[in-house]
Amino acid sequence: MSRRSRRLAALCLAGVMLAVSACGGGSSESDDGTVELRFGWWGNNDRADATQKVIDTFQAKNPGITVKGSYTDFNSYFDRLATEVAAGRAPDVITLGGAYPREYGDRGALLDLSKVNLKMDKIGAAALDNGKFGGVQYGVPSGVNTIATVINPAVFEKAGVEVPDGDTWTWDDFERITKELAGKLPKGTFALADPTRTDMLDAYSRQRGEALYTADGKVAISAKTLVDWWTMTLELRDAGATPPASQTAELITQPAPEQSLMGRGLAAVQFDWSNQLTALTKAAGAPLKLIRVPGETGATQPGMWLQASQIYSINARSEHPEEAAKFVDFLVNSADAGKIILADRGIPANSDVREGIASVLGEEEKAQAEFIDDLTPKAGPPLVIGPAGSTDTPKILDRVNAEVLFDRQKPAEAAADFIQQVGTAIQQ
Repeated sequence: MSRRSRRLAALCLAGVMLAVSACGGGSSESDDGTVELRFGWWGNNDRADATQKVIDTFQAKNPGITVKGSYTDFNSYFDRLATEVAAGRAPDVITLGGAYPREYGDRGALLDLSKVNLKMDKIGAAALDNGKFGGVQYGVPSGVNTIATVINPAVFEKAGVEVPDGDTWTWDDFERITKELAGKLPKGTFALADPTRTDMLDAYSRQRGEALYTADGKVAISAKTLVDWWTMTLELRDAGATPPASQTAELITQPAPEQSLMGRGLAAVQFDWSNQLTALTKAAGAPLKLIRVPGETGATQPGMWLQASQIYSINARSEHPEEAAKFVDFLVNSADAGKIILADRGIPANSDVREGIASVLGEEEKAQAEFIDDLTPKAGPPLVIGPAGSTDTPKILDRVNAEVLFDRQKPAEAAADFIQQVGTAIQQ
């Protein structure tokens, strides 16, 4: 979310505190008493199709409630949401993730879920905590996932390079393998896309006993860790293991799985969330597999963690909070919804739903579940969710990373710039 959008949201939310009537909720009620809810999420067409089936099933069971879904791609979603919140037109049920529940919860835009009838007893505490800040439960998790390495074995085989052992490979192994791939893959195919993203910086720094943020809301990642990261990624670029800077800049604007190098069958490796395996496999048209990120064995602490894949929250200005809660309850606690969504939004956070869908999971969904089960005893401590303002960090990182890849900043300059910009964003 841009700084301008956050200011607009803050202005509207200040108006909420003063009960300005212009900032109304997003639901409505028809003349026949039917309640209409709005539900916002991000995703591609496949997710939209599955979500509409869930909505249809919910409406069939609740004839007095209709749900109007609205979605866009990930890059556009949060800017649009900020505008909707500022204008008082946010959906009744809002999909969030990362620091966004805190960002909007702290500003009064999200409902305290203790005020509605929503069951959470079958959802693990670790996942629930991703939607709880300052003692207030602002959201419930759709499912559980983790950052992972996605591997295309066919690309490895074509290059004559052995697939790495996810339990033992190091960052040195990662560099060696990706550079070896670069020398053997055909033009236009890469070892991987540029790996610089906030979740990977979190994993990389956590392995060194750091993180992106401290528990009290300050920048925690060190300049040395950032310099080491960018030194590595520049070497990968120069070796042809990752695309040139111009192509990386283009790929950032194309976030859908089918637009990625992995989704187009043009990469051997991709760092991504485990719940993306199904969509990436479908797009690539080839079997893919999940392994742990490099460097987990022998690290100061494991960098990988388990977290809520997405969070469902309710608009504090919704005119129909109980009906919105009923829909959220269906999304997270119903086996009927679980059998439609499967693992697209992570492995179901509700233990009963997870058990209930086990027999209908496809190969990719089973692989995700097995990966999560295997990782659970090996995962590091819970992620420190960023403070208010940290939702600017991904865009700051994209800008600074571009400066590095286009050789306009040295790694040390970029590290100082990134730390300063993020520090400013989270202090506002």
